[in-house]
Amino acid sequence: MNKTSLIQQIESFRNSKIITYITSDRKPPVGAKIAMDVIPIFSKQLRSIGKVPQIDLFLYSTGGDTMVPWRLVSMIREYCDKFSVLIPYKAHSAATMIALGADEIVMTDLSELSPIDPSTANVFNPQDPRNPQARIPISVEDVMAYFDLAKNKIGIKDEKELTEIFKKFVESTPQIHPLALGNVNRVHNLIRILARRLLKSHKNPMLDEEINKIVDYLTEKLYSHQYFIGRKEAKEDLGIKTITYADDHLSNLMSQLLEEYKKEMELDKIWNPEIEIGENQAYTKKSYKVAFIESTNQTNYFEQVIEFKKGQVTVTQQTPQGPIQIPQEKVMWRVIGQGWKKVEK
Repeated sequence: MNKTSLIQQIESFRNSKIITYITSDRKPPVGAKIAMDVIPIFSKQLRSIGKVPQIDLFLYSTGGDTMVPWRLVSMIREYCDKFSVLIPYKAHSAATMIALGADEIVMTDLSELSPIDPSTANVFNPQDPRNPQARIPISVEDVMAYFDLAKNKIGIKDEKELTEIFKKFVESTPQIHPLALGNVNRVHNLIRILARRLLKSHKNPMLDEEINKIVDYLTEKLYSHQYFIGRKEAKEDLGIKTITYADDHLSNLMSQLLEEYKKEMELDKIWNPEIEIGENQAYTKKSYKVAFIESTNQTNYFEQVIEFKKGQVTVTQQTPQGPIQIPQEKVMWRVIGQGWKKVEK
């Protein structure tokens, strides 16, 4: 059964209009993240659908730009009376934030949310010693945990001692610029504000104490960005009352639709340049679909085109007589094209 047929079946069962948003969870260069460039594409999709009673966003992503959720959710809400998110499996980080903005979050037994504490990377972050052109991301939770350890676990309360701990943290190797910590604090506060706004945007707004509990859990109290949250915990422990359990029929349709995307995007396949080029080829070029935004009206997908070449590189090897240079065959690759493509139906 193809994607369009499955989308139509879910629409019929849910009495809604479906838009899918799928981003590849493979390793770079064939991975993808939630990004702001999807906003114009969603705008065109929504205009083609028009104002309807209910829109369901079928969402699969490991996260991305935390500025996207509020912009996306507020735009979708202009085109429907009820906004729901269907989660077949992963909806992590920024995808969790999108789900928080929905009037209904439909989850199967496989579905999972995650904390929304981000890592920040800007010009003030420390340089990566292994790659001087790159910056080391700073996790908001790691910074908070460091000072929580000093104050609440070790029991340091004296302001002078806390100042010394702060200095050691900033002067560590590699050094952490104070403005990088300022950025961490700003992003942490912003995430909390955005999460509250998303939870308050519901058709039936939640109480402030309920919102605060959810925001505290997702930004501070789970302690690991790799802590994944199933539907029972999300609803009963975190208090996300908008969660509903997909029945067996809907769960099967959601799983089948995700499987179709996984096949087309090769999500279960490990990317390896040696395998991609093939055994008996010296050169090849391959296209990869790394993101989809799709409805029954039109399909948009983000395509990466990668070129592969076999070539000789010199490797230094230590011997009892000293270092020697050994030629070695290696597969080299580079991205030669990328961008969104559109297919009308």
